[in-house]
Amino acid sequence: MQQIINTSDNYQQQLSNEEELAYKSTENALKAEQKQQPYKVSIKKLEAWFGTKQALKDINLDVKENTITAIIGPSGCGKTTLIRCLNRMHEMTPSSRSKGQVIIDGIDIYDRNIDPVIIKRRIGMVFQKPNPFPTMSIYDNVAAGLKLNGVKDRQLIDEIVKESLQGAGLWEEVRNELDRPGMGLSGGQQQRLCIARALAMQPEVLLMDEPTSALDPMASSKIEELVHDLEQELTIIIVTHNMQQAARVSDYTAFLYLGELVEYGPTKKIFENPEKELTERYISGKFG
Repeated sequence: MQQIINTSDNYQQQLSNEEELAYKSTENALKAEQKQQPYKVSIKKLEAWFGTKQALKDINLDVKENTITAIIGPSGCGKTTLIRCLNRMHEMTPSSRSKGQVIIDGIDIYDRNIDPVIIKRRIGMVFQKPNPFPTMSIYDNVAAGLKLNGVKDRQLIDEIVKESLQGAGLWEEVRNELDRPGMGLSGGQQQRLCIARALAMQPEVLLMDEPTSALDPMASSKIEELVHDLEQELTIIIVTHNMQQAARVSDYTAFLYLGELVEYGPTKKIFENPEKELTERYISGKFG
């Protein structure tokens, strides 16, 4: 994984001059503020709507760097909407809007001077169901984002594809069949392929929306192990309906209910000694 980050300078050289200037401008601003910012991600007074229906209400949440934060809550409570707001995907949904701040290393990603394309490079996303590009090989699935962003150096692409597959724990299983269709992999392998695709863009934050909900227990276990490994290099925010999974993989847990943040804190405390009665009732399975 460290090797992936080390290729960042080479990757930037492949961008067009205009993109490179925008990239460096944003990067320099982020680095200048990073030392003064104690949290990797700070969410302040975040609210979101679908048309006239409000999905999130006054969310305030701070996420430390190189930690795993689980977001739990019953269906429809706003978990997925929250993480989609963290990389500006929510605004892509027709009739949706949001307000508030999402601050990465001291910079508000919703600031109109910030390029949303660069934000999406810094904040990766893995979805609930594995979604490899159906017409692409394993190799091309991982390389797709690089090529779309103007990288043409085949040796560099080869290097990043290998390192990304290694980072996703998939390299040894597919190293001799990179030309095989991505859709030909098992469900668990497809999800790790999607993680590799996200890692190839060299993000600093990785968002995961119930990444094991469609997988069998063995494949889910591999994803959980991978999440722990990636924590050394990334800040991870994971949505899950599985209480046991949240307790196993996360350092911190946020409980949402009806679009509101009910409680947030260290996972051990949330599960063993929650402050709010509503949290205790949800954790113990009394509703949800």
